[in-house]
Amino acid sequence: MEKYFKPKRKFESLAMSEDELEKLPYDPGERKRISEYPLNQRDEVIRKYLIRGPCQPRGHEFPKTLFTNKLRRFNPSWFDLYGDWLEYSVKKDKAYCLFCYLFRDYTENKGGSDAFVITGFDDWNKTGRLQDHVGEVNSFHNSALKRADYFMRPGQSIVHAFYKQDDAAKNEYRIRLNASIGACRFLLQQGLPFRGHDESVDSVNKGNFLALLKYTAEQNELVSKVVLENAPKNNQMVSHKIQTDIVHCFAEEVIESVIQEVGHDIFCLLVDESADVSDKEQMAVVFRFVDNHGIVKERFIGLVHVKETSSLSLKCDVDSLFAKYGLSMKKLRGQGYDGASNMKGEFNGLRSLIMRECSSAYYVHCFAHQLQLVVVAVAQKHFGVVDFFDKLAVLLNVVGDSCKRKYMVREDHLKKIEERTKKGEMKTGKGLNQEVTFQRPGKTRWGSHYKTLLRLVDLFPSIITVLEYVEKDGSDAIKRRQANGLLNYFYTFEFVFYLQLMLLILGITNSLSKALQRKDLDILNAMSLVKSTKQQLNKLRENGWESLINKEFNDRFDEVNTELLGCIASLSPNDSFREFDHLKVMRLSEFYPEGFSHMEQMTLEHQLGLYIDNIREDERFANLKNLGDLACMMVETKKHLSHPLVYRLLKLVLTLPVATATVERCFSAMKIVKTSLRNRISDQFLNDCVICFVEKELFEKVTNDVVIKRFQKMESRRINL
Repeated sequence: MEKYFKPKRKFESLAMSEDELEKLPYDPGERKRISEYPLNQRDEVIRKYLIRGPCQPRGHEFPKTLFTNKLRRFNPSWFDLYGDWLEYSVKKDKAYCLFCYLFRDYTENKGGSDAFVITGFDDWNKTGRLQDHVGEVNSFHNSALKRADYFMRPGQSIVHAFYKQDDAAKNEYRIRLNASIGACRFLLQQGLPFRGHDESVDSVNKGNFLALLKYTAEQNELVSKVVLENAPKNNQMVSHKIQTDIVHCFAEEVIESVIQEVGHDIFCLLVDESADVSDKEQMAVVFRFVDNHGIVKERFIGLVHVKETSSLSLKCDVDSLFAKYGLSMKKLRGQGYDGASNMKGEFNGLRSLIMRECSSAYYVHCFAHQLQLVVVAVAQKHFGVVDFFDKLAVLLNVVGDSCKRKYMVREDHLKKIEERTKKGEMKTGKGLNQEVTFQRPGKTRWGSHYKTLLRLVDLFPSIITVLEYVEKDGSDAIKRRQANGLLNYFYTFEFVFYLQLMLLILGITNSLSKALQRKDLDILNAMSLVKSTKQQLNKLRENGWESLINKEFNDRFDEVNTELLGCIASLSPNDSFREFDHLKVMRLSEFYPEGFSHMEQMTLEHQLGLYIDNIREDERFANLKNLGDLACMMVETKKHLSHPLVYRLLKLVLTLPVATATVERCFSAMKIVKTSLRNRISDQFLNDCVICFVEKELFEKVTNDVVIKRFQKMESRRINL
């Protein structure tokens, strides 16, 4: 039989998953022809590209090419003239037509279309070719345009004209869809599972989603009738596919809002890696930028599942993300990582690969990570401190590993509080005397060791009581010996000395750690805080504690070019711009050759005197404390229009990263969304859920009507609104 009937290949019978659709190339120069996809997948591919729209990296620095003794390049203003179809390939430096690419194999009159479909157009000196490509009414391009319109609006086509849904059916469909969107919105806000423990594509469990729909129906009689009573079984809007589509619509709207905030302006890239509960390596990407009001913002862009942790693979993932949202690497002005070798490697790391494309993308090692590293490094050089924390780990195992012993600590502590309260030794009131537990420190949780020591001091009498109980009546011989050893150690001068000393050291650095985790902290203030912390620690050294602090602390915070930091200080508004230095500001502009042309540097030099005199005479600028306040005030007073080059330089400085705390917060959100009972969630669904959960401010602004519009465009629906 196989001689006469060719068997159908297995993969041709399968539709493309959402993850596969998301991985379709964004750059038109990297796409394969539509005819090369399996026949039953082509509609999905075409729809995905139409929803994305043309690839238009508006912020890209388009390279120049010599044509007849003149340098010419792609003109970004063409995006405004031909924005619905014109695409640009960063990889090949050529222009393409989206509609002709998608429907070339479906239309007649294919001649002359290859320049904008296969080979690409790059005759920048022949701008008339763009209009010629559009052609007359019956041209190849306009035929492709009509097909795209019919494809995205099937309700307007002749086929759908034979079957018209009445207004009642459409109204009921909208009610069901709105109810499903409302349920998804609530679950996304709370980071709750949709279907309980099984979030896979083939899950049939309705879980929390159906419970919310029932609750909504109970509150609204009309919704109850439409959703639960009269809904067709094949159009109830409760399937897992419907849920993932709605969530994806929410996530895309949130990301679109972030891209609009960036506005094709300069920004900084913050990246970190972490494994989720399924041991899948996820890369979180955050943008740091200055918005139109002069406010520094850090926005979460998304999670990228990393199959290979090599720097080259990470660079490819970043390139794909940039292409997806029409961003250009040329607009990158800073990189912030946690210090991993594949990230910050000077020769082959992600840092170096990006700087080869954009030399102004200066790397800043996360200050908070540096602080954690230096504290650990200093502590490990002193055997007494290491032994102190080793004993602390044993204590946590003895007291914290048993629910019974943890309960005994809490109960004993509560009794002691009640006794002291009755004697008048402690005050009572709202927020006072809260129940506390002995907290286990974490390697990556900044400040956790300091909290553990504070709890040890607070619970010390109760801990001693429990250790004495374990020593005498414990059922485990090992735990009894450990309790005996700890009791002996706790009554030594060595323990008391190291406890008070580490509380002092970690208390000083903990304040710095908390400050470094603020989203709006600029690099100048960060360096000022580091300097103040070093001065405090140096005071301890001068008092005879040389062994505690050595030159290592000074050596750790040198990742940023010292000359660059010195130049940044000249923009500080403190004390009526006391640090302002004309030469340093000019030198600062030289660090960003892609941001200031030679003519602009000359103009900046001429305008600096006018800028500083104008700013100093304005009382509104008298009490500013940091660079962020200066940027906001310049926008508020419209002086960013009077001194645009200075404001541009100020944005470059504010864009430099301080810490990757925002990325760490994204990982915390990921662990809330993807739990051990929800470990079958797909990568794309996880990404969409985390985006909505992290960027709640933008998520709450997304209306149901916007979601419905995008939802209807995703694929052919049973009813067209």
